[in-house]
Amino acid sequence: MKEVVPVKGLPQPKGVWSIVTRARPGNLVFVSGLLSKDENGEIVGVGDITAQTEQVIANLKTALAAAGATLEDIVRVDVYIKDMSHFDKIHAVRRKHFVKDPPASTMVEISRMTDDRCLIEINAIAVTQ
Repeated sequence: MKEVVPVKGLPQPKGVWSIVTRARPGNLVFVSGLLSKDENGEIVGVGDITAQTEQVIANLKTALAAAGATLEDIVRVDVYIKDMSHFDKIHAVRRKHFVKDPPASTMVEISRMTDDRCLIEINAIAVTQ
């Protein structure tokens, strides 16, 4: 059974998707791709991959919390970036937040995002008890 989880503290999608869904029985949590938007929908850290990565991870925390999960529950992330030369800076931020047993991950460089000011987007799958 699929459940859409309401998330407070993040801007609501303008398109057709849910920020977080959960699959039951079991507790799989699926978080849609998140950008570096604050709760008002404004882009944080324009031109700064470190600031944008920090904001995206903060947004992941908010989205996961709505489903009763944390960063430690993430089993997989997909990371979309506009410039692969940012790899080391992105992973410096990730190292701070995924201290133990980091999730499986795919990172790909793409040409465009839904907002041209964004440098990174991350989606996630988590498992909770």
